[in-house]
Amino acid sequence: MPDLAVIGRYWPGTSPVHRMDARVKLVLALAVMAVVFVAQSFWGLAACAAFVLGFFAAAGIPLGSAFKSIAPLAFIVVITALLNVFFVQGGSVLFEWWIIRISEAGLWQAAFIACRLLLLLLGMSLLTLTTPTLDITEAFERLLGPLRRIGVPAHELSMMMGIALRFLPQFTLELQTVYRAQISRGAALSKGRLSTLTSLVVPLFTSAFRHAETLSSAMDARCYHGGVGRTRLNPLKCTRVDAGGAATVALMLACVIAANFIPA
Repeated sequence: MPDLAVIGRYWPGTSPVHRMDARVKLVLALAVMAVVFVAQSFWGLAACAAFVLGFFAAAGIPLGSAFKSIAPLAFIVVITALLNVFFVQGGSVLFEWWIIRISEAGLWQAAFIACRLLLLLLGMSLLTLTTPTLDITEAFERLLGPLRRIGVPAHELSMMMGIALRFLPQFTLELQTVYRAQISRGAALSKGRLSTLTSLVVPLFTSAFRHAETLSSAMDARCYHGGVGRTRLNPLKCTRVDAGGAATVALMLACVIAANFIPA
């Protein structure tokens, strides 16, 4: 089984990307996602890809680890691409059988959407790889803070996100542990049988509920109350690396808009 534990895990480092304020990184990550949607051609996506890969290089994260971090979510890309292949029609028909028709426009749109989704996943993966989970949680809560006046539960939402981010690496590690334990006992897990699926899912969810109960007991033992006595981020001061990141994203937007006018 491939190593999936990298998803959601913090990659320690001292790069400029690591040193940026978590609030700035969260906002810039959302801005990068918006810029990816601005791209309306493969030239625009190529410009996005150059900047996203440049961010990974600046963070000192190998490209292989970057793609490994989004591997568990690859099924979203595959399913979305297949839907576009079969439901988008236009241009010359390349294959047709019964109700199935694959056209040139469908393949073109499927490739475009797949590239766009990959860039979106890589952009958000860079945030989790270069920012500790606690910093992401508190940055999210700080950014939602002004919305408390209209009843938005900022703390509860940030706590849910923090638990999810912390639980995902643990969940994938448990999946690997159960898989290797079944292999060591002589189980043949490559036959695709229902018993094979059960031998993985049942122990996995049993372990997941046990860890959830342990977490709940630990929080009760520490008398945890939401929003009370939590570590807070320092007041936001725009440093040179923060300003550099914002300027880079602005340059990325300009390049993508210019690339949209390049003939296909």
